[in-house]
Amino acid sequence: MGCSGCRFRVNFGKALSKVSVFFTMVLIFTYFFYCLTGFCDSAPRAAYRQQTSDLDYDILDDLRPPRRLFPDAPFQRNRTGSADAPAEPSQNTLDSEKETAKSNGIPVSNTFGTKRFPQAIIIGVKKGGTRALLEFLRIHPDVRAFGAEPHFFDRFYDKGLEWYRNLMPRTLDGQITMEKTPSYFVTKEAPSRICTMNCQTKLIVVVRDPVTRAVSDYTQTLSKNPGLPSFQSLALKNSSTGLIDTTWSAVRIGLYAKHLENWLQYFPLSHFLFVSGERLVSDPAGEMGRVQDFLGLKRVVSDKHFYFNQTKGFPCLKKPEGSSRPRCLGKSKGRPHPQIPSEVLQRLRDFYRPFNHRFYQMSGQDFGWD
Repeated sequence: MGCSGCRFRVNFGKALSKVSVFFTMVLIFTYFFYCLTGFCDSAPRAAYRQQTSDLDYDILDDLRPPRRLFPDAPFQRNRTGSADAPAEPSQNTLDSEKETAKSNGIPVSNTFGTKRFPQAIIIGVKKGGTRALLEFLRIHPDVRAFGAEPHFFDRFYDKGLEWYRNLMPRTLDGQITMEKTPSYFVTKEAPSRICTMNCQTKLIVVVRDPVTRAVSDYTQTLSKNPGLPSFQSLALKNSSTGLIDTTWSAVRIGLYAKHLENWLQYFPLSHFLFVSGERLVSDPAGEMGRVQDFLGLKRVVSDKHFYFNQTKGFPCLKKPEGSSRPRCLGKSKGRPHPQIPSEVLQRLRDFYRPFNHRFYQMSGQDFGWD
């Protein structure tokens, strides 16, 4: 009986030892799995930029090197409910973008990279081709741009520079942070405010024949407000005298020389690149070459990225491999212009001529608008 009890205790002890070893192995396995998972989540990973639904161009993943980037910050309502202010991406947005990337087989970490102030800003002009330029630039793997127009230096300056910096996408060393807000060029306070941030900022101005720019501006406003008065009634102070009304913003924006004078009080001419809106349509690769040189970038964006859409009347990006079709700028671009009396257009050309010549002298470029 005593021996039976001894055998029982020995067997029980062996069983208990095996159970302890089993649970110890489970704990060790769990620990190593957790560590490995944590390491993978925190390790630097490469990510492609996610194409957002509000952008007008396809990104040519088959024609460019992989990016080690993060999705651009979206344009959202701010905490006060305003639809105008861009907002830093929420955690839900970041989580959603992370899941989307993972579903495409791209592991990401939303803490990789650094938020920096823009080293370059597209400051103007409205209806000159700034959206096309920004989207062409975003093909380049070393360019990271905020997708919406932040309007910080004209509308939301009171929110502070830290708020502005937090809007920017994360970048790696060697990448350029950019944004575009065309209204900066005509905002009196914008040059001093940008210089307060960084007087070494590179400034890009996309300009276009001021007459066709004014008509395009009017066309856009008319699409949103069908009851708008006629172009000629807004452009002319008095139809009998034919004097041009420079208080109308569509006319005032085209006084490029006047606006540039304000900027040259704070920045030297060498900090500006003036891009021709016309050549951005007729020779996008050529203009993009100049832009990449100005930004100190390798010439990655070239003629292989573009094709001319006869229906739209401007260049589009070629479709990436596997895509059903290429996409161009959205329906809001390339609207047919209303018929404007030729005498009104001629009065505008005569009005702008001395300002254009002055702008040619100041910029060192003849844009051939006369």
